[in-house]
Amino acid sequence: MRVFVTGATGFIGTAIVLELISAGHQVLGLARSDASALKLIGGGAEVHRGDLEDLDSLRSGAASVDGVIHAGFIHDFTRFQEVCQIDKIAIETIGEVLAGSDKPFIVTSGTALVSPGKPATEDIIPPFNPAWPRASEQAADAVANLGVRAAAIRLSPSVHGDDDKQGFIPILVNIAKEKGVSAYIGEGHNRWNAVHQLDAAQLFRLALENATPSARYHAAAEDAITVKAIAEAIGKQLNLPVKSIDSEAAAEHFGWFSQMAAIDCPASSTWTQEHLNWHPIRSTLLMDIENGVYTK
Repeated sequence: MRVFVTGATGFIGTAIVLELISAGHQVLGLARSDASALKLIGGGAEVHRGDLEDLDSLRSGAASVDGVIHAGFIHDFTRFQEVCQIDKIAIETIGEVLAGSDKPFIVTSGTALVSPGKPATEDIIPPFNPAWPRASEQAADAVANLGVRAAAIRLSPSVHGDDDKQGFIPILVNIAKEKGVSAYIGEGHNRWNAVHQLDAAQLFRLALENATPSARYHAAAEDAITVKAIAEAIGKQLNLPVKSIDSEAAAEHFGWFSQMAAIDCPASSTWTQEHLNWHPIRSTLLMDIENGVYTK
């Protein structure tokens, strides 16, 4: 299969490209810079110049392939509402090109806000939340109604592994270094789910090859890890004290990241594993922290 991949040189996208090529697929990767183009060529992929706001580049890329993985997203939380709209328009634009083709189109979402406080499962479809305006799943559903095998992969809050520089664990590590303490909120019993970068990449490939229209698949290899355990592992690696802070002090300590530091978002991937024969085998999140992946 010839596959168009957006976000092809990002942390997750790089792994997706390698996974696809290793499985015998051809990859056309979206590149907005010469450096990205060279990285794609080095990995054995073809280069398609453009970016998520260049709708003509998205149209021409989608028109020339057998399937699409949309892993690109502009990670600028200072203009989050704007970049969510860019993401939605990109999905709609690609979907219009694929309409009526029954070609697979995999988009990217997240598990964090599916069912806060309770284990999230793939069948839960939360209502649209204006406070978190990412609408990739809703856009994919609309595309599926056009005769496209559009489905969503919900990524864990922590997609971990080598070269993770912009994920949530690096944010916690940097805050701990800045504040001189690795902190958690209250008792720290709130939970995240997690997945290794390479296991997530394999799931994207399996979804591309076997997707059911409008399905949600959970890239969650570990259902629930307490934020306290994460803070303790970071503190040990940085040789910093670990302490609890109350919710009133969280905003000052964590800044804009305080909401994520407080969220309780366990998630199951039992249905995903059964339906896509996905069996994550890589290192756990705490193993990666303890092995120095984030403190080298």
